[in-house]
Amino acid sequence: VQLVESGGGLVQAGESLKLSCVASGMAFTINRMGWYRQAPGKQRELVALITNGGGNPNYADSVKGRFTISRDYAKNAMYLQMNSLKPEDTAMYYCNAKGDYEFSRFDAWGQGTQVTVSS
Repeated sequence: VQLVESGGGLVQAGESLKLSCVASGMAFTINRMGWYRQAPGKQRELVALITNGGGNPNYADSVKGRFTISRDYAKNAMYLQMNSLKPEDTAMYYCNAKGDYEFSRFDAWGQGTQVTVSS
């Protein structure tokens, strides 16, 4: 499975961005997708998770109420709507997908998209 993110950029504090992640490949099923981020000098952290079959998405406390994760199952896509952005949201954002091939599992990462929020 290959994941390609897009939508990052440079914005001012209080503005919005929408990230996209599209999965491609042969004969796969995605069970869970998520967004992670990594700021310079810091560890990669979970931003939001969404699983198949319903259930509420999970969010990091720092983004609750500002970010919304969603899926388009027909397009094998995932999105992250980011509102009221803060300078501390500045990071490289990565898409992750976990799922199954016919006889094995996968844990795939995208190449990342940079989000920079100026004060």
